[in-house]
Amino acid sequence: MPAALLQTKRLLIGAAVLLDRITEQIEKLILGSSVLFLAGLLIAHVIGRQVFGSGVTGQVELTQMSMVVMTFAGLSYAVRRARHICMSAFYDQLKGLPRKILLVTICLLTGALLFYFAWHAWDYVSTLQRRGRTSSALSIPLWIPYLIAPIGFALAGIQYWLTALRNLTSKEIYRSFTELEAYDEVPNEHNPAI
Repeated sequence: MPAALLQTKRLLIGAAVLLDRITEQIEKLILGSSVLFLAGLLIAHVIGRQVFGSGVTGQVELTQMSMVVMTFAGLSYAVRRARHICMSAFYDQLKGLPRKILLVTICLLTGALLFYFAWHAWDYVSTLQRRGRTSSALSIPLWIPYLIAPIGFALAGIQYWLTALRNLTSKEIYRSFTELEAYDEVPNEHNPAI
């Protein structure tokens, strides 16, 4: 491999690693904050009801918003850890290069689809903001908690494309940017132990 091509590959991988670390920190911040907020909210609500006879105003609304945030932030985290849903009946039958080609194709197309969803989610959030829609109990502008939808879709799309890049630049098969494929081989009818 020529030195210039090797240097370009190293720069590309270095940039991908940096992007992966940045997105990981964003995911950790969003997920950690929302889990701590939800835990604190529920604890305060229970104490308020038991001690003062009245819980936190808007607790149900805030809980629902927190669940939306955790769902969309968790989407990217699931892709990062290769813990997303896979329909792999056809994929599991393949080996070697065909398997890798199919995985790269799936990652590129899924990433593109997630960016498409992010675009439409952004349009939806913009519409909510323009119309001034607010929650019923606390009058929180709805675009604020729903802003996580385009962010979550975009982060997940980045993770899928990073996975495709990792597979295009390495000999091994990666299920995510950092996770090597660890599927068991399909059992052989002549030797079921495989």
